[in-house]
Amino acid sequence: MAKIISIHPDNPQSRRIEEIKSALSSGAVMLYPTDTVYAIGCDLNVKSAVEKVRKIKQLANDKPLTFLCPSLSNVATYAFVSDPAYRIMKRLIPGTYTFLLPATKLVPKLVQNPKRKTTGIRVPDHTVCLALLEALGNPIISTSAHLPPDEADNGKVGIVSESITSRAELFDRVDKFVDVIVDTEQEPTYEVSTIVDLTGDEPMITRRGLGWEAVTAWV
Repeated sequence: MAKIISIHPDNPQSRRIEEIKSALSSGAVMLYPTDTVYAIGCDLNVKSAVEKVRKIKQLANDKPLTFLCPSLSNVATYAFVSDPAYRIMKRLIPGTYTFLLPATKLVPKLVQNPKRKTTGIRVPDHTVCLALLEALGNPIISTSAHLPPDEADNGKVGIVSESITSRAELFDRVDKFVDVIVDTEQEPTYEVSTIVDLTGDEPMITRRGLGWEAVTAWV
């Protein structure tokens, strides 16, 4: 059974941030709200926890995982950011965007695309996420806790479908798969991030999600 840690969405209590940080550093997997959907996450650098996230989502090792960073300067630690990519990202973050970028050696192989050597990175516009990132000092894995009903009903482990409409239902469904549930009293949504591929000569929107219209001015 997961431990539910209630935290203020706008002024997160430092004691509770430290409690979540300690759990993540020890290998915990959490369910937590972001500026898009509820996500399943862990410390990027704890291999056992990343493996557990993959097991929960039933993701093969060749499927890359997105992770959160606190700032654009921090992104540059984990990805190679070209000058054109930097200009685009600077205008869009923090926000509801996932950027596909060439990974540096600091990105664990278990997280990146093994063939392309790329990774997906977000800088969220979410107070609790940013507080956790600052406290932890490492990026946090962010993979959606949701799948469409046709996929969620095929026996996927630990995944909730769009038929789950309340926070209570979401917590109940995921409770036995994660170690910590971060509760800000936000109700679940199904609006995903916009994915922008910055690995090639020309930027491309590969998934239209929240805020995709703003991207068209820069790609």
